[in-house]
Amino acid sequence: MSKVQIVPSILSADLTRLGEQVREAEAAGADRIQVDVMDGHFVPNLTFGPGMVAAVRSLTDLPIEAHLMVEHPDLFIQMFARAGATLIIVQVEATTSLYRTVQRIKDLNVKAAVAINPATPVESLREIARYLDMVNVMTVEPGFGGQAFIPHSPDKVRRVRDLAPDLEIEVDGGIDAETAPLVVPAGATVLVAGNAVFGFKPGVAAGIRAIRDAVG
Repeated sequence: MSKVQIVPSILSADLTRLGEQVREAEAAGADRIQVDVMDGHFVPNLTFGPGMVAAVRSLTDLPIEAHLMVEHPDLFIQMFARAGATLIIVQVEATTSLYRTVQRIKDLNVKAAVAINPATPVESLREIARYLDMVNVMTVEPGFGGQAFIPHSPDKVRRVRDLAPDLEIEVDGGIDAETAPLVVPAGATVLVAGNAVFGFKPGVAAGIRAIRDAVG
């Protein structure tokens, strides 16, 4: 099995030390950086725009994924691609024209992924999976960092793996050294971690190492 990828989310970073923390994550072996984009409508929180992606791009050569938890994602795709995102994630629930949205991302030479919320059926992925580079399985309700991992999530990851045997599967929410070993055997290949990396008391490198050690 290829190495499980670890993707620190800057939603949990100390923004007064963003450059330092991103560089620490890169030095510690992070595989890419996630920027969580929330519009205060699709989710009850307001976070980052394309300027943050551009700022992170100036700090690292790592791939950057922009997770668009927004209404009308088509309005923002080009902005985030131009800012330096290498992968754009849109929510299945945010558009009624998902195929068109995914194709717009790919037309910009950016990798395309979709995310599904905890209550969204896995079946919603069936017709779009073949066009994707990745599926993000939300293991908390999107909107805020630091939430508790939803216990039935490994079963959902397993069902996504059954539906898409060759697709990269990312899990996002409540991932740490205790929950990571639950989702990797179920089929997860990418782990997003916020508090478990940037909020880990011994430091960013120790947080990444703890998760990496936990999944072997």
